[in-house]
Amino acid sequence: MTHFNRRQTLGLLGAAAGASLAAPAIAMNKKIVVGALRFTSHAGSFVAVERNYFTEAGLDVELRFFEAAQPMAVAIASGDVDYAVTAVSGGLISLADKGAIKVIGGALSEEAGIDGQKILASDAAFQAGLTSPAMLAGKKFGVTQAGSSFHYMGSKVAEKEGIEMSFTPLQKVGAVIGALKSGQIDAWSIVPHIAKPLAGSGAVHIIGNISDYLPSYQVTTVFTSASNASDEKGQTGDFLAAYAKGAGDYNSAMIDRAGGDDGEAAMVDLIHKYVYTDRPREKAAPSIINGTMRLNEGAKLNVASMADQLAWFQAEDLVGKDITLDTLLDTSYVETFEA
Repeated sequence: MTHFNRRQTLGLLGAAAGASLAAPAIAMNKKIVVGALRFTSHAGSFVAVERNYFTEAGLDVELRFFEAAQPMAVAIASGDVDYAVTAVSGGLISLADKGAIKVIGGALSEEAGIDGQKILASDAAFQAGLTSPAMLAGKKFGVTQAGSSFHYMGSKVAEKEGIEMSFTPLQKVGAVIGALKSGQIDAWSIVPHIAKPLAGSGAVHIIGNISDYLPSYQVTTVFTSASNASDEKGQTGDFLAAYAKGAGDYNSAMIDRAGGDDGEAAMVDLIHKYVYTDRPREKAAPSIINGTMRLNEGAKLNVASMADQLAWFQAEDLVGKDITLDTLLDTSYVETFEA
């Protein structure tokens, strides 16, 4: 199995890790920047913006979009972004160890009975016999960066299957997709709103589910600067409450279907402003619906999953062995589960 050492992970952080943190808010309606990816799993932020939940909380939110998790962690540490939603990465943990970042809530988890992240094979690899995760031995698995969530998921699949495979860092999700479709890599794992359309095109094939290997995996988290977590408790609590309200609306419309077809259609219209914006609504809607996964109600945080992720990063020598969960998490804002 290909391993990335701690120095490689830290090298990705650059000088931003030492930069000053976000300045504390001094007035209501202060502009804050929220980091996001153009995934349906970030719908909590999108809904809170569109339905004015942030505004009602006294927060003037600008969404800033990224293409991978690690740069978002750097942006929090440098003060370019105030709050963000993304997967845990080696860079995020290392910045928490430097006193720059705290995870303050949960955003998206794998959940039994709800379609989750898929394991994909390139068409070339599939035709050559890669039809299940058990056959990944010796294959190339795509990741964005060393120490990314993709790296974690792939390693956990390999561990459970008792196999070894290599990891190919390609920096951006778009680059991973291109490499998979062209056969430059053999496999990848990604949320269903990306996985299903790719598989539908015939360019790739779904060969498994991450939930079979990581049930209740805390896929993404809400995080902020350590100074916001400790010194801006009112603002941070208000941000989380507004975000959670948006996530609740999303779950109600897309998972529970409380509003029926009309409620789903209205939510798809809202999400389409941020996801698959290059497609007409009628072509984007199936992918948005396919990507439906339940967001953490109330931004609850799965502490057991966080502990497992931290242990994996440490075992891979991607972060310091002495880092504790208390270093990474501030659990004072939300309920925790599986602690």
